[in-house]
Amino acid sequence: MLSTYSQRHRTARSAVRGFTLIELMIVVGIIAVLAAIAYPSYQNHVLKSRRAAAAACSLEAAQFMERFYTTNLKYDKDAGGNGVALPASTCANDLAAFYTISLSAVAANTYTIQAAPKGAQARDTKCATLSLNEKGEKKTSNTGTSVSECW
Repeated sequence: MLSTYSQRHRTARSAVRGFTLIELMIVVGIIAVLAAIAYPSYQNHVLKSRRAAAAACSLEAAQFMERFYTTNLKYDKDAGGNGVALPASTCANDLAAFYTISLSAVAANTYTIQAAPKGAQARDTKCATLSLNEKGEKKTSNTGTSVSECW
């Protein structure tokens, strides 16, 4: 004959059976809804972060151009007559899969630096291509968005 403790212990054990399939499916459904809400927000945050990095890299390129001008008194050529080219920077290398940082419209007194999105970043239609000139004027190729939202 079983002791009273064993009978109570066995009864308590048989009452605990785990989750039913319905309960498990409800939890999976809730997780799926949360993921469907969170993932687009995460993707948007990643786009904004890369855009901010491209803007910072463009500013770094502009600083290089100003140093070049200080040394040569013009933006387009150095004292030896060689044309200017942006140096390979860490930020440009890090963003190479997402942005092309380039120097365009270079003349003796003017330049424009552009950060053109590519690859996965090409989905960033809010700001599209960021540009910066020698006067410090910041622009975007999407005229429907204010510059302050992108820079």
